[in-house]
Amino acid sequence: MSNYKNLPAPTPEGGLNRYLQEIRKFPMLEPEEEYMLAKRWVDHQDREAAHQMVNSHLRLAAKIAMGYRGYGLPQAEVISEANVGLMQAVKRFDPEKGFRLATYAMWWIRASIQEYILRSWSLVKLGTTSAQKKLFFNLRKAKARIGALEEGDLRPENVARIANDLNVTEDEVISMNRRLSGGDASLNATVSADGEGSMQWQDWLEDEDADQASDYAEQDELQVRRELLAKAMDVLNEREKDILTQRRLQDKPVTLEELSGVYDVSRERIRQIEVRAFEKLQKRMQELAAEKGLLEEA
Repeated sequence: MSNYKNLPAPTPEGGLNRYLQEIRKFPMLEPEEEYMLAKRWVDHQDREAAHQMVNSHLRLAAKIAMGYRGYGLPQAEVISEANVGLMQAVKRFDPEKGFRLATYAMWWIRASIQEYILRSWSLVKLGTTSAQKKLFFNLRKAKARIGALEEGDLRPENVARIANDLNVTEDEVISMNRRLSGGDASLNATVSADGEGSMQWQDWLEDEDADQASDYAEQDELQVRRELLAKAMDVLNEREKDILTQRRLQDKPVTLEELSGVYDVSRERIRQIEVRAFEKLQKRMQELAAEKGLLEEA
């Protein structure tokens, strides 16, 4: 199956409350059961196995989606985008890495939702910096924290404090506050609430457990670590680099058997090279991270 969108999963289009009730019926997977299902998908592209993995994590996708209630977008659509991220995660999940699908899927779910929000709101354009995105996702929370919930322009002292807290300029705070308070997205505009009456955008409060600023900080760090990985690969010779890339840095790892044929050595020898290359890479990554101040000690 070449396209993750072909993975089957229920959608919330038939009514949000009914959907949330329905997804509670799917059982959570035990670690061994999840591993076997993931292996069936990786090894045989078993659609039923993928279906079960998606269904068992729909509650996770919905819970994360509920943390993005403060952006005036239909909740059913946000959940649908969360499900797209979940399906991407299932497609790419490698059970041999040693962690659970839920841990891996959270990144894909959040990324899918955030991209949907940014696409849907005209006030955040391509080229927006990470700091500005943090401002977009967290201005209302920052205003609530300092009690600056009045409509209209913020007082200068509040602008200065928010700019400092979110690491953006005061002009960016003023501009974003005006946009969020009117224009493209008035907080007083009435919106539909999935057929259950109407409400205003300002009534759609964020989940206090959700911290989009932290999410973006994590994504920034992930980008830094990807750059470190690319640099650290130079510590490996060409064979080590190729074997490690084929075995651990691809969506679908090449088997030991295939690589043993390519290099005309035993499967065990390929495994040894892979392990040694990974250890060398880890050590070099730690050194580079320490140099950049990402670790307290190397």
